[in-house]
Amino acid sequence: MARANVHAGICGFHTVVEARATDDPRRVELTIESECGAIRKLAESLTEVDPFREFTFRRDMPLTLEKAAEFCSHAACPVPSGIIKTVEVAAGLALPADVTITFSPTE
Repeated sequence: MARANVHAGICGFHTVVEARATDDPRRVELTIESECGAIRKLAESLTEVDPFREFTFRRDMPLTLEKAAEFCSHAACPVPSGIIKTVEVAAGLALPADVTITFSPTE
């Protein structure tokens, strides 16, 4: 199992993503809890994914991104990316490492 906490930024919403590998290597089960209503709707429709579809654009569009476009109006929301990274870790396709976006002061 992999678990990630996503703090989305200025909106202040927090999301917890849990991904569990199954006996079927093409199936990862998802549990997503969020303070954001749009992400809660996404979570209701995204309860399992094929990790091999999720981690590349070379096949079909990742299901997470398809569903995100349907339910989440903010294109820069980091939650869909966080879901995909968590799926990768649960499926053994990536090592767990934190991801950050840091803004520098501008003049």
